[in-house]
Amino acid sequence: MAACELYAKHARVWLPDAAEVWKSAELIKDYTPGDQTLALQLEDGTEVKYKIDPKTNNLPPLRNPNILVGENDLTALSYLHEPAVLHNIKVRFIDSKTIYTYCGIVLVAINPYESLPIYEADIINAYSGQNMGDMDPHIFAVAEEAYKQMARDERNQSIIVSGESGAGKTVSAKYAMRYFATVSCSSGEANVEERVLASSPIMEALGNAKTTRNDNSSRFGKYIEIGFDKKHCIIGANMRTYLLEKSRVVFQAHGERNYHIFYQLCASSHLPEFKAFKLGCADDFHCTNQGHSPVIDRVDDAKEMHNTRKAFSLLGISESDQMAIYQILAAILHLSNVEVKDQSADKSSVSPDNVHLMVFCELMGVPGEEMAHWLCHLKLKTTTETYVKSISKMNAVNGRDALAKHIYARLFSWIVGSINNALKSAVKQHSFIGVLDIYGFETFDVNSFEQFCINYANEKLQQQFNLHVFKLEQEEYMKEQIPWTLIDFYDNQPCINLIEAKLGVLDLLDEECKMPKGSDDTWAQKMYNTLLKQNAHFDKPRLSNKAFIIHHFADKVEYQCVGFLEKNKDTVNEEQINVLKKSKFDFLLKLFEDDEKAASSTNKQTNTGRSGQTQRENKKTVGLQFRQSLHLLMDTLNATTPHYVRCIKPNDHKASFTLDPVRAVQQLRACGILETIRISAAGFPSRWTYQEFFSRYRVLMKQKDVLPDRKQTCRNLLEKLIKDQDKYQFGKNKIFFRAGQVAYLEKLRSDMLRMACVRIQKTIRCWLARKKYLRMKESAITIQRHVRGHQARCYVKFLRSTRAAVVIQRNVRMWVTRRRYQKQRSAAITVQCFLRAYMARKQYYKFMYEQKAVIIQKWVKGWLARQHYKRALADIVLLQSCVRRMMAKKELKKLKMEARSVEHFKKLNIGMENKILQLQHKINEQHKENRELSEKLNVVGKTQAVERERHSRDIENLRRSEQEAKVKAETVPSLLEQLSFLQKELENTRREKEAVEDQAKVYVEETQQVVAELNMKNSSLNNEKDELNKLIVEQAQQLKETKTNMENTKQMEKDLTEERSRYQSLLSEHLHLEERHRDLKEEMNSPSKPSHKRTDSSYSSNSSEFSQSLGSTDGEDNSQTEDETQPTVDLPVLLKFQRRVKELEQEKQSLWQQLDNREEAQQEKAKEAEKQRTVGRAELDLETLKRQELESENKKLKQDLNELRKSLTNENSASMPPAPGSLPYNILVDQLSSSNEELDMRKEEVLLLRSHMVRQEALKHKDSALGEGVKIDLSEIPSFQDVNRSTAIHTLNEDGELWLAYEGLKETNRLLECQMQEQECLHNEKNKKLLQEVNKLKEEKEQQQKLLAQSLNLPEGARIEAILKHEITRLTNENLELLEQQEKQDKTIRKLKKQLKVYMKKVEDFEASAQQKNNSSMMNTPVRAVNITRKEKEYQGMLEYREGDESRLLKNLVIDLKARGVAVSLIPGLPAYIIFMCLRYADHVNDDQRVSSLLNSTISSIKGVIKRRGDDFEVVSFWLSNTCRLLNCLKQYSGDEVFITHNTAKQNEHCLTNFELSEYQQVLGDLSIQIYRQLIKCMEDILQSMIVASMLEHEAIQGVLGSKPTGLRKRSSSSPEEAVTVEVLLQRLGLFHATMSQHGMDSDLIKQVVKQQFYIICAVTLNNLLLRKDMCSWSKGLQIRYNVWQLEEWLTERELADCGAKETLEPLVQAAQLLQIKKKTEADAQAICNMCTALTTAQIVKVLTLYTPVIEFEERVTTSFIETIKNLLKDRDESSTLMMDTKKIFSVTLPFSPSSVALETIQIPASFNLGFLTRI
Repeated sequence: MAACELYAKHARVWLPDAAEVWKSAELIKDYTPGDQTLALQLEDGTEVKYKIDPKTNNLPPLRNPNILVGENDLTALSYLHEPAVLHNIKVRFIDSKTIYTYCGIVLVAINPYESLPIYEADIINAYSGQNMGDMDPHIFAVAEEAYKQMARDERNQSIIVSGESGAGKTVSAKYAMRYFATVSCSSGEANVEERVLASSPIMEALGNAKTTRNDNSSRFGKYIEIGFDKKHCIIGANMRTYLLEKSRVVFQAHGERNYHIFYQLCASSHLPEFKAFKLGCADDFHCTNQGHSPVIDRVDDAKEMHNTRKAFSLLGISESDQMAIYQILAAILHLSNVEVKDQSADKSSVSPDNVHLMVFCELMGVPGEEMAHWLCHLKLKTTTETYVKSISKMNAVNGRDALAKHIYARLFSWIVGSINNALKSAVKQHSFIGVLDIYGFETFDVNSFEQFCINYANEKLQQQFNLHVFKLEQEEYMKEQIPWTLIDFYDNQPCINLIEAKLGVLDLLDEECKMPKGSDDTWAQKMYNTLLKQNAHFDKPRLSNKAFIIHHFADKVEYQCVGFLEKNKDTVNEEQINVLKKSKFDFLLKLFEDDEKAASSTNKQTNTGRSGQTQRENKKTVGLQFRQSLHLLMDTLNATTPHYVRCIKPNDHKASFTLDPVRAVQQLRACGILETIRISAAGFPSRWTYQEFFSRYRVLMKQKDVLPDRKQTCRNLLEKLIKDQDKYQFGKNKIFFRAGQVAYLEKLRSDMLRMACVRIQKTIRCWLARKKYLRMKESAITIQRHVRGHQARCYVKFLRSTRAAVVIQRNVRMWVTRRRYQKQRSAAITVQCFLRAYMARKQYYKFMYEQKAVIIQKWVKGWLARQHYKRALADIVLLQSCVRRMMAKKELKKLKMEARSVEHFKKLNIGMENKILQLQHKINEQHKENRELSEKLNVVGKTQAVERERHSRDIENLRRSEQEAKVKAETVPSLLEQLSFLQKELENTRREKEAVEDQAKVYVEETQQVVAELNMKNSSLNNEKDELNKLIVEQAQQLKETKTNMENTKQMEKDLTEERSRYQSLLSEHLHLEERHRDLKEEMNSPSKPSHKRTDSSYSSNSSEFSQSLGSTDGEDNSQTEDETQPTVDLPVLLKFQRRVKELEQEKQSLWQQLDNREEAQQEKAKEAEKQRTVGRAELDLETLKRQELESENKKLKQDLNELRKSLTNENSASMPPAPGSLPYNILVDQLSSSNEELDMRKEEVLLLRSHMVRQEALKHKDSALGEGVKIDLSEIPSFQDVNRSTAIHTLNEDGELWLAYEGLKETNRLLECQMQEQECLHNEKNKKLLQEVNKLKEEKEQQQKLLAQSLNLPEGARIEAILKHEITRLTNENLELLEQQEKQDKTIRKLKKQLKVYMKKVEDFEASAQQKNNSSMMNTPVRAVNITRKEKEYQGMLEYREGDESRLLKNLVIDLKARGVAVSLIPGLPAYIIFMCLRYADHVNDDQRVSSLLNSTISSIKGVIKRRGDDFEVVSFWLSNTCRLLNCLKQYSGDEVFITHNTAKQNEHCLTNFELSEYQQVLGDLSIQIYRQLIKCMEDILQSMIVASMLEHEAIQGVLGSKPTGLRKRSSSSPEEAVTVEVLLQRLGLFHATMSQHGMDSDLIKQVVKQQFYIICAVTLNNLLLRKDMCSWSKGLQIRYNVWQLEEWLTERELADCGAKETLEPLVQAAQLLQIKKKTEADAQAICNMCTALTTAQIVKVLTLYTPVIEFEERVTTSFIETIKNLLKDRDESSTLMMDTKKIFSVTLPFSPSSVALETIQIPASFNLGFLTRI
């Protein structure tokens, strides 16, 4: 491609700039080859000229298209150069607030100088198991890649973290280790991960310090190997350290600090355990006050000291060793304050009385005088003699500092060794991941020995990095089988040789150190002479002879030679060390054990000829040690797969999210990022798969160019678009492009899209213009049509008006003439009318006068005739009375004579007839009394009904009167006003009649009164207004109270759900810990199998103390010993007590029953004996038959009577009863009376027959064996002598029938009297109640009347208030009374229920005893051969089993059962029903051991199945359903009133009778919750791999989302055949739903599972969306909404829309809408805030920050818009977490669902192998 095509007008380029390094500019003129300058315009509008060197013809670098800016991987950029890298990092860091970016295999991490919420546990879970290219760049992604490659390739891994001080190396390494500790599980040892992480605060305290660039700078390098076993679980760790900066112990520059541990120790000096160290403030010690910066902002040294001590304890370092460490550190502090006095030029001294020296010697356990002597003296040894020499003050101070450094270095090495020992594992290490946290390339104003070693290490690491990058490039090209040429890259081997080769810098330095008089100057001269001309990387400064320059890969560095020899030798006065070795402090001696071992081994290796050599000659120099350890490190790294993290420090001011371009470019060059870019750019940096290329650049093809073979299609297109074939290469699976080619293709694509847009716009504008023209034409025609119509209508209107005027004239003239005629006619008719009326009235008056005269005559004549008739009638009556009196006297005389003659006869025959008449009279009187009593009873009933009706009518009348009174009370004010108004009017009229002259005065008075009334009304209205305002305020308060109550209820519900979820999570954790404990116990007891079984009594039913874990099986239960019994109450003992109590109650009831039924039992025995021994009782049988007939007739009559009464009293029937007094009513009354009489007669006959039967039996069996019993029975009857009856009765009635009838009537009378008394009592009670109610109503009425009278006197407002108060008090009283009544009714209901249970028990016992007696009687009677018809067996819903069969039962029914076969062919929950039927049998036989053993074994077996097959969704679902069914059976058949309401009568008979198993219900509920959580976990594991692929990655709507260029780390993509679509996800969800439904799981529980499923889908999808920049686009939002719609349709199809699953998808829906909504103005920001209620502020900001345009026509979200969103949402009260909790499980509620399955109908299939069970 020619340069003129790329450097055309409007092309954007980068120009070098001193301040910003690179500036963007745009060409304003096309470039043509040969031009000397380029015409450019900067972004601020300034036009500049860029000169082009004609020799090199170097054009400025081109900018990438906007669509490629902000990419996750720098290698995805089309133009790979320094300005593109810098700009991409700047956009991501400042605009997107993203600190991580990929650069090929390197992760670039920029220190944000701000705490970010991107390292939480949910972020770790989101990155766990993901491919590196699928997620946004993160340190967790690098750690996951290393962990995955270690597990997959079985190869050790290394993570190399480098960067300069302050770039964040330590934090990055810490987060990498945290990731490994989180995703890995410890194997064998507990808390391994915690101990690995605990090493970080210790190493930071002793190896980190504050520098001018970093508050927590690591002053040493470390390489941590984290060991893993074969299961890839952490088993231990090992740490190696490099080049500790010992000089910091005694010297710090201004603004810096010593190591943190010294300041932590000083800050904690007030603690009692540190009092002996005699410490103080950090400013009091010389080694901590040199930097004048003892405090770090936002760091509490005392708190950090607490963390350090905690970490020491966690790593197993004893408290004594910790105090010894602090003691040595305190001694170093005091040693720095030891003052050396100058005595002469070569002599110095230290006072033995120096306070700090004394404290130092006391803490170290050494003599003070000896230490003071050797601080100022030096022992020199020669071949012949040894002598002591005093030294100068400077040398003494240096010796003191060297001693402090040496002690600290030994202490540091010992602590590192202790940490390694604590992290060492006894298990063999299978593989490891190393984390290298080492200093980056450093260059300061003054560079010394430390910077030289650091830069030497970075040279080695850079060489390894370059070789690895080059190797990966070669492997990629070879894998794709494309031709490649050798890529030229920078090789820093010459620089490394300069440092470490023979006669190199380090070699010359070691050689100079061996010289007796070697110095830094002589060493510098040797380097000048040896290396200056031989090596191009070595140079000499112009103005210095004590420095040298080395050209490193990053930059050239000038090193000052001063101090090199001393630091390299690292010498310490041997006598001072010897003094310390004589210490009484044991811990101090431990520190120098290694020195003694090394010295002893050196002495053994030396021969006798060189025995005089000193130890100094054999001691390794610091440079040699560092070189050897560096070679060892490189060997380790080369044996592993490296992963690179390059940390960048954005600025030197520690400002958050601020990037200094100059400093950033320096570090990018120093850490090798730009070298990586250069290597990539030298080859083919851009790589596309054929499918991605086809999808992206399909727009550049025509339809005819598209072939079925995608590879050939792509080949044809590239050959057509790019002529130079060297610019691309075709591999097996990818197309490789050189730098800039993708940008060219993007330009062609955007041009094609732009042309297509122009063509579409042209067509649309043409269509709009034509549509506008047609609309205008149609409008013009319409206007013309309406105008012409208007003109025609006007002409027609004129014609109509003319014609109307003619018609009006004609009618008016006719009307005038007609009116005149009608007037004349009406006048004539009026005259005639008046004349005829006069004549008629005259005739009428004449007729009336004549009629009245005739009437008067008629009444006078009638009165005269009646007077005459009355006088005649009185005379006749008087005559008749006289005649009748005379005749009566004669008749009286005759009667007296006849009476005297009959009297003697009557006296003779007065005997028996008189007696009979008396008896008959008494019988008649008794009949009358009976009738009177029955009539009274009826009358009383009627009167009660009448009174009840009357009372109810009175109550209704009172209520009506109350209402009328209220209404009248409301109308009284208006009536009073009307009355006063009428009175005033009457008075005014009277006054007007009396005197007109007083009108003026009256008018004045009236006006005054009106004004006063208006004022009163105004005041009353104001009062009413105030009262209404008060009412409004009260109502508002009530509304507030209701709202607060609603909020409180909602909060309580929320707290309840949280408490339930917390309980369930605690339960799962508890069970998980028990499982872990059980597994450990199994491992400990695995060699020896247990020999005894666990007894059932060792089981505790309390759920919190539930000792059986998820993995407990029968064999595991056997491992419990007798010592493990718990102090809680055993359930079997409790069941025994309950059984004993029930037995005592049954015995009590049976005793009462025996007392009640003793006489009846004797009579039944007597009757049975009579039936067995008597024969031929025909006469008695006939009499019994008669009695039965009479009784049946009597029953019929009673039924007829009852039906008649019902028909008479039924007011709700269709035909109303007849009214009293009517003919039908009288007929019915007559029929009733006749039926009553007949009933009485029948009763008498029955009594006579009964007495006769008894008498006949007594006479017949008088001589039999039963005669005694009969006599006894007859003696109980009152004798005739007691009654003092005469013997005449026997003569009259020898059989005693009359007497027995008389006694029967007396008994009936007594019964009737008792009934009457009961009725009277009831009637009196009801009357009392009614009277009380009437009195209450009267009192209320009086109170209301009083209130009404009082309220009439009150003003209107007070009257309303008084009425309201009265109503409130009345209602409260009524409520209290109703509450009391309800309590009484509840008590009576409870009593009745208890009595009913007792009676039912009695009836059952009686039936059982009667059945047994019948059976025994049937056995005794002779059996006659008859035909027996077979009846079907009635099962009791129980399964009988023998003791000890529980294990066999549960093995076949639980452990070995296949869930699929049971679920498909049998009823749901069959195992639960079988277990419960066995439990019913154990309850039936009243065996508590069986009950507890069966339930305990069932729970253990289910847990064992769940533990073994917990990853099988079908198995877990099956046992969740069965466990819930067993729990529901325990509830349904428990006998509790709450659960038996839905049972049938047969099911209530099957309730448990002997044991109360509510505690086992709690245990089974906990087990169900545990299985539910396992079901959710199993389901989550299955769905986890499908959610992201189906919801985010799969394109259900093809062509909506165009793929963008990706970098070296490609996204993981599956083939179309293996692609996971939404349909696959829905199929899996449907399978879950079908499985649960097939297992008979409750619908409410299924809804909860579906809700949890959809929450997991939403959480995983949203979390991945928040961590993937490539998914945050408009088209992806459309795709997500389409997928969510499919999920909602799935819910609707299965009628699950109301389960709450849709609400769980709301965050995902809002995130998709956020991707699609407009994001520009403040109104858009407000709309986003109102819409995204389910998203947190962090999530909204993250989505907007990650929003990436897929095509050039989309726009990025500006930072100002994001700030607007933040300001609008800053007051929102919500969680600050970014990710959704994917591990969250909603609290589950187990609904009670009674079963309709009858237990007696359940049959056991033969496939269960349960033939040892027997149905009862």
